[in-house]
Amino acid sequence: MAAQTTVCDFGWKAVDFELEGIDGQNYTLDRVRGPKGTLIMFICNHCPYVKSVIGRIVRDVADLRLKGIGAIAIMPNDTQAYPEDSFENMAAFAAEHGIDFPYAIDRTQAVARAYDAICTPDFFGFDKDLGLQYRGRLDESKTTLVENARRELYEAMTQIAETGEGPRDQIPAMGCSIKWRAA
Repeated sequence: MAAQTTVCDFGWKAVDFELEGIDGQNYTLDRVRGPKGTLIMFICNHCPYVKSVIGRIVRDVADLRLKGIGAIAIMPNDTQAYPEDSFENMAAFAAEHGIDFPYAIDRTQAVARAYDAICTPDFFGFDKDLGLQYRGRLDESKTTLVENARRELYEAMTQIAETGEGPRDQIPAMGCSIKWRAA
């Protein structure tokens, strides 16, 4: 089921975490933080929205790294109900798509809840002081590539790196709803 993110709550402070990455290392907010900003993304392996944009996510993270933006992708889904999103499949997905930034699992879903993540993909762009400045989409593509789509996330994070502020007009991300464990 498709879900849409909420409007950016400018200045909201990033919540710390410690999560296991597919490379066997643990990642904290401080470890992935960039000197000019930080991008925290909630993605998964099976979502058609993520599958359609993962190549552009990898490209944009690489380009943003050169601008001082740190990044992490977090997989929040219930892996019992969605085995395609298992830790082992995360590693295979990362290898297949050339993910060269931390990809970590949120086994308890506590981090996704702390961030009020709604869908995959869900993008949180923070300034150098970890204040939220972007909660929008990657670009106008959904499950089908839009040729020459404006790089909205990239442009927003570049603006944050250069000015400390995100764009005031943001279009919410859309994707598959996060697969929460039954209460």
